Amino acid sequence: MAGASDVTIWLALGAGMLSFLSPCTLPIFPAYLSYITGMSVKELENNRDIKIRSKLLIHSVFFLIGVSLVFIGLGVGVSFLGQWIQGLLTGDSGLFLQRLAGIFIILMGLFVAGWLNITSFMKEKRFRFTKKPVGYVGTIFVGIGFAAGWTPCIGPIFASILVIAASNPGQGTLYTIMYVIGFAVPFLVLTFFLGSTRWIVRQSEKIMKIGGSIMIFMGVLLFTGQMTRISNLLLKLVQDTWLSNLG
Repeated sequence: MAGASDVTIWLALGAGMLSFLSPCTLPIFPAYLSYITGMSVKELENNRDIKIRSKLLIHSVFFLIGVSLVFIGLGVGVSFLGQWIQGLLTGDSGLFLQRLAGIFIILMGLFVAGWLNITSFMKEKRFRFTKKPVGYVGTIFVGIGFAAGWTPCIGPIFASILVIAASNPGQGTLYTIMYVIGFAVPFLVLTFFLGSTRWIVRQSEKIMKIGGSIMIFMGVLLFTGQMTRISNLLLKLVQDTWLSNLG
């Protein structure tokens, strides 16, 4: 299962990036930065002062700490739950949970791509803050509120990672950590290059369709048990290419 785990780690990383680039997150990203720093969006986009950029990055790091506390905490909890469920089930419980995860990921992929409408996922559950955060500690709490919100785009994507974590308890925490890293990297990059977000926003619908299609494909592989086989083939191809280059 090592090969499958390697692919799932990259899948979790990609899922984090997809969550950030989704239409529920990316368009309001400048507004979040404005809220936690106390500066207007226009000031943030036009200001190239290194001190302002440093302030933005530091606030972003603390925001991501808050996000990480929720996401990783959920990942750890679901991993323990998956381990407990596997202990209760008899027979090949791992295969059962794997197929269940495959079905769920296919459904979430259809939703993320916009080909399936699930009303319960379309509801906003984000916490509202009436006052601006005070300093970096306040920014952490804004991050916690954002992560706990389970917005229509992030919820299904992260839920898919949680289901995979439950079906692979030994790797569950690692998957959620990779998800957080995938979310954090573009967040920090675009914080520094804030003016570059507009063209990405225009392409966000296409990005979600591509991401949803990949989720459906991975769900099918997981359900049919082909994930390990394909992962091992890819691993062998990479190893052979590396060895031939060394030769």
